[in-house]
Amino acid sequence: MPKTSKKPTRSKLVKKLDVVFSKYIRLSNADSRGFCTCVTCGKKGYWEKDIIDAGHFISRTAMATRWDPRNVKPQCRYCNRFKAGRQYEYSLYLGDNLSQELLDKSREVTKFTIDELEEMITEYSSKLKSFL
Repeated sequence: MPKTSKKPTRSKLVKKLDVVFSKYIRLSNADSRGFCTCVTCGKKGYWEKDIIDAGHFISRTAMATRWDPRNVKPQCRYCNRFKAGRQYEYSLYLGDNLSQELLDKSREVTKFTIDELEEMITEYSSKLKSFL
């Protein structure tokens, strides 16, 4: 019997999109040498192998803002993982208007379809290629 190709599961697509989007965020905010600056403490690190995460202002649990580039910026691992994202400092970086806009958007109930997730993977993979 011929093997039929299975559609990837939602959780696998979410994980794949997280990886591609994280790389895109860090690379698109890196300088010409590949270094990013933490938006909350100012520490610098190389986008790929160093101390830089793609830190979310609004937690990744809010699907409406999870892959919104305005909500995700380079953050050092210490601020992002051990200081709970230093949300106050992050909000200062974003400014009152954008912080409020992202907060409002995060309250929207959002469930992306498999096709929408695949489209975002394709979109951010394509954008990523322009940096590599």
